[in-house]
Order: sequence, then structure tokens, then C-alpha cells
Amino acid sequence: MSAPQLVVHRDKELMAQAAAARLITRIVDAQAARGSASVVLTGGRNGNGLLAALGTAPARDAVDWSRLDLWWGDERFLPDGHPDRNVTQAREALLDAVPLDPARVHAMPASDGPSGGDVDAAAEAYAAELAAAAGPEHYRPAEGGAPVAVPAFDVLMLGVGPDTHVASLFPELPAVRETERTVVGVRGAPKPPPVRVSLTLPAIRAAREVWLLAAGEDKAKAAAMALSGAGEVQAPAAGAYGRSRTLWLLDAAAASELPRDLYPPASA
Repeated sequence: MSAPQLVVHRDKELMAQAAAARLITRIVDAQAARGSASVVLTGGRNGNGLLAALGTAPARDAVDWSRLDLWWGDERFLPDGHPDRNVTQAREALLDAVPLDPARVHAMPASDGPSGGDVDAAAEAYAAELAAAAGPEHYRPAEGGAPVAVPAFDVLMLGVGPDTHVASLFPELPAVRETERTVVGVRGAPKPPPVRVSLTLPAIRAAREVWLLAAGEDKAKAAAMALSGAGEVQAPAAGAYGRSRTLWLLDAAAASELPRDLYPPASA
């Protein structure tokens, strides 16, 4: 478990631009070290804002897009191409404009895919895809527990909801309590649509770096709660951390209620 580091930006636009530049650097470094990079994308306004900023970043072409694997932290269980699906929005924000290898863009299953309307089967299919990409060496949590069959993601990004949810792990719902599976079907999500597919906390924690994005006054209470010692069942964002780094990227509005004596935010 890595202790959270905080960076607070003046506004959401600057946050998106700085996060995009940071992500480019991380991808380029990973590709230089290992030949390829693996990133987990998040949806929502902050995730899509980062992708849009990445698309206009001066250093965008430093990335070898053909050697980048893209995964998702969660997805709305809707038909392929639906405008509310995270992958659809990501394609519009960036992915269709860069030369990705289609085989390395790992979208979560749609409700009209091979699994049909069975969200649990869809979750199992994505877990199998993750396990195949992980190879024989699975991450073993330092705190014990079953091996986690996912790739060693270089960066896993998560938007933080006003209720502290991350991916589609909502407070008190069964998915946030999962300790063995890497992907689960979610029913009864408190925000539409109610049926989703999501990575679990064990899968999230297998990432080298986890970045949590929060911008806007509506995220202030959530950020303060997650960074003040709340439990992960009540505040799922509190349970999202990386093996080597956990980075909270916020704008000033989202940081406005942080307990500065415990987590004094750096400014940038």
C-alpha cells in the first residue's frame, strides 16, 4: 500500500492539462523500460477531460500508440456504441484520433455482445481477458489473499464520485466488498444505468500507480472523507491505492474541505 500524494491545481482545465502531461511522461518511460505500457482509463467528466487534453498536448506524439494497452476500470452495461458507454466517449475524446493497435484496446463487454444481457458472464469474460494478458506471474498482495490475475498496469486512473465511489464500486454495495474476483457485475447502482461492469479493489490495487481525479465543489466532501481515514466500504475511494504510488489529482474546489493538518496539499 502506498500513502497518498496530493497535487492541487487551480482549476479543472489546468488539472486536465497537467494530468495529461504527467500521463504522457509515464507512458513514455514505461515504453522505454519495457517496450510497452498498460493504462486503465476512467470515464466521467474528469476522465474524458484528461483524454481531450492529451489529444491537444504538444508531447502527444512522443507516445508510441501502437505499443499501448488500454483497459477500463468500469463500464455501463449498454449496447455497443451507446453514447453513454465509457469506451464510446473515450473514442470521441481521443482514441479515434491516435494510431492505436485495435487488438490492444480492451473495451469491457457490451450488453449486446457475446454474453448477451448476462452482466455476470460479461464480467467473467473480462476477467479472463485480464488473466490472459497477465501471464503466469500474478500479483500477490502484501497483506495476503488470493493472487490477482491482472496485468501490471502502469497507471490506473479513477474518477471520484460525490459519494466517494470509484469505478462502479459504490458505498456499501456488494461489489466494494469483493476480495477475490477481479471483475464483477454490478446491479442496483445508485446512478443510472443501474447495471455495470467494474474492476474490484483487488484488481485496482495490483496497479503500479493509481491516480484519483476529482474536480469541482461537488467532490470536496468525497475527497475529504476518503483522505481522512474512512473505511473502504463506506468510502470506496479510500480503498483505491497503487503498489508504488497513489496520486490524488484535484482542483482547488475539490480540495477545499481537505484536512490540511493531515494532508497538506501541494500546489501546482
